[in-house]
Amino acid sequence: IRRYCHIGTGNYNPKTARIYEDVGILTADPRVGADLTDLFNTLTGYSRQTNYRQLMVAPHGIRNGLIEKIRREVRHAGEGRPAGIRIKANSIVDEKIIDALYEASRAGVPVELLVRGICALRPGVPGLSENIRVRSIVGRFLEHSRVISFANGGEAEWWLGSADLMHRNLDRRVEVLLRVCDERARAQLDATLTPAMAPGV
Repeated sequence: IRRYCHIGTGNYNPKTARIYEDVGILTADPRVGADLTDLFNTLTGYSRQTNYRQLMVAPHGIRNGLIEKIRREVRHAGEGRPAGIRIKANSIVDEKIIDALYEASRAGVPVELLVRGICALRPGVPGLSENIRVRSIVGRFLEHSRVISFANGGEAEWWLGSADLMHRNLDRRVEVLLRVCDERARAQLDATLTPAMAPGV
């Protein structure tokens, strides 16, 4: 069996597709296919799996998975390796993730956030969030994609998916973040985020 899978940041809605900015991955990666098969088996009650190969899945895995990766950046910074966090989302209000980002900032990790809507994190507070920068973009299309990258000691890690960093997404919905391994796709995501987060833009 060869599985073809699409994971996107938006909805399959012809109206919003005309006015929302979103990204997606179409893949035949067998690891992703196996993960999504396991997820659908969980949704239908045939499985209780919560661990996946290439996915983080809410309500069990996204918050803890992201916090672990944020803390990994703190360790990299402490050991003198490349460290950095970039998050593009619609909203950031989850207290535990915000606290982890504050911890990263205090450890010297540069954190860049591109948030279209609500952001409960306060950047630029001395001793707390001096290394965090937050911005929003208003353009022709409604910013809607969720993309996350970690410098990861020089081996950059990229994720995309449907989840905003809010209680409803992390605790009360089934949401997915996919680890993006394809180099061309990673380069496209980088080419999208880097100009959007460039100083002076």
